[in-house]
Amino acid sequence: MKKILLTLLKMMVFLLVLFATMRVIFLMKYWTLVELGEIPFKEILKGFWAALPLDISTACFMLALPVIYMFISLSIDKDTLFAPLRWYFYLMVAMYNLAAFGDMGIYGEWRTKLSYRALLYLENPAEVINTAETEQTLLLIVLWSVFTILFCWFYTKFVEPQALAVYKEAEKPNRTVLSGSFVLALGLLFLGMRGGFNEIPITSSKVYYSSHKFANEMCVNPAYYLVENILNSKKVESRAHFNYMDFDSAKKRTVGLHETSCDSTTSILKIEKPNIIVVLLESWSADLIESLGGEPDITPNFHNLEKEGLLFTNIYASANRSQHAMSSLFGGLPGIPVTTMTNHPDKYYAVPSLVKRMDTIGYHTSFYFGGELNYGNILSYLRYNEFDEIIEAKDINEGFRKGKLGYHDTDVMPWYLDQISEYPQPFFSTLFTQSTHSPYDYPKIFEELEWPQIEKPYVNSGHYTDIALGMFMEKAKQQEWYDSTLFIFVADHSHTSYKNHGLESFNHHKIPMLIYGEPLKDSLRGTTYDKICGNTDLPAMILAQLGQSHDEFFWSKDVFGKCYKPFAFFELNQGFGWKTPEGEFVYSNDGRFFKINLPENVKDSVVLDGKAYMQYHFDLFNSY
Repeated sequence: MKKILLTLLKMMVFLLVLFATMRVIFLMKYWTLVELGEIPFKEILKGFWAALPLDISTACFMLALPVIYMFISLSIDKDTLFAPLRWYFYLMVAMYNLAAFGDMGIYGEWRTKLSYRALLYLENPAEVINTAETEQTLLLIVLWSVFTILFCWFYTKFVEPQALAVYKEAEKPNRTVLSGSFVLALGLLFLGMRGGFNEIPITSSKVYYSSHKFANEMCVNPAYYLVENILNSKKVESRAHFNYMDFDSAKKRTVGLHETSCDSTTSILKIEKPNIIVVLLESWSADLIESLGGEPDITPNFHNLEKEGLLFTNIYASANRSQHAMSSLFGGLPGIPVTTMTNHPDKYYAVPSLVKRMDTIGYHTSFYFGGELNYGNILSYLRYNEFDEIIEAKDINEGFRKGKLGYHDTDVMPWYLDQISEYPQPFFSTLFTQSTHSPYDYPKIFEELEWPQIEKPYVNSGHYTDIALGMFMEKAKQQEWYDSTLFIFVADHSHTSYKNHGLESFNHHKIPMLIYGEPLKDSLRGTTYDKICGNTDLPAMILAQLGQSHDEFFWSKDVFGKCYKPFAFFELNQGFGWKTPEGEFVYSNDGRFFKINLPENVKDSVVLDGKAYMQYHFDLFNSY
């Protein structure tokens, strides 16, 4: 059995060598981009190590069938037929190299990985042939042929002979030993497929290690990325169709919702260019906040901050996952049914970046999180935004006790303040909390609130993070930069909460947002902002307050604009919600209203506005 497992290991190494070789060729072809990007050579070398977990995952998927075949054949007869296995590897090599060289072919023009979008062009092969550079195409075909033949020979010469020897020399194995070895092999493969013992399974985002776009994309396994992208895109195509009217009508109504008769704004700041800290509160429902309809004593520290801040009482998250929130908060993009923007790196270019804009006006930018950013490809999206610093759990070496999902808020939040104190001002920084995410393994440093409902762990996790928030603000007030810093406390999305709101309810999507700090005008302290808005409005609001244009953020609205049109939207997997001052409705894609509360005289018009918004948003996303 040891020889069999050794053979499987050699197959694994063979595939990893194949992947690394294609990566080297990719690097050689686009070395100019390394020089132009001034990427240090050490950082490029580091990329080969960073790529290893995703390469191993890809190899494990490719080895699943050989493992099953080998063990089944061995259990029947020791004289295994290796021709099917040989041809399987030949096919895998040919297909992988096709993906790798196809990736190289399009990257020069598109600056993106080979994706489902690229494959759609194959529906018009004549156009592809006419637009492709002949010399480059021929070169890639030659290279594909040469390296496919080379690796097929390498497999036959150095991998398969050992496998044949194993079976020729072996006695028919004990079935118990065979079964145990089979289970062990499958277990190891499964572990490799999901990227280890981590709570969050591996995604392409795992390899995003650098602040340089090219370095990250060099590391992403092209086969893994292509399959991942196809599955995500097919899911969108097959499960969601929002065709309520013709495209031009949908566009016209949607553009009209965003057009205003003036572009002036009401300033809420006393200084022109404050530092800005966004505290992104994981899964905070409005029901955790007494002022927003929640029970008292859950978040007393937040309540105290309200007395000196500007509280938004009618703000809604456009989706219910953190990966949605990232593109909403930093790109002003509403949630997308069925999928998320973070799952489509080939579409990132179409989304404007608040972070990049802040950089252009002189802000140092950073993102901190006590957990792992691999979930939902969040890390890849953050890398696209080009933060100056991105810090997650693996970068924190302070001896903090680690929970199931990362470091606890009471450790990370005060520590974070020491880190950003070293940054040049002005800075734009985001701190993402994590202790209010299931499984809620917060430290028991307080007397838990008695709560009879099933949501007791969630409520107490909110109470715990509120304690961390109190510690955070107490320390923040001692910093030299405090008087020139604006704090924005906002949830990434909401939660069912102890009130058990359904997903099709606006109450489920209602979140807290509080603007706080010395730069806030005195007249606004202890007040509320009651107009309807969404978390997608954050980019336009921030830029407008800094005296900057926000025209590229089409979906984001300046809530303090003097001609602001209030409305909010949220997505469902197969539908959406729409809220205006006239009323609200929640609509299913099968033609049903989950809920509708609109006066008859405006019902038809408001429903058409919501449908147009959903359709235009979805159509644009699919066109990117």
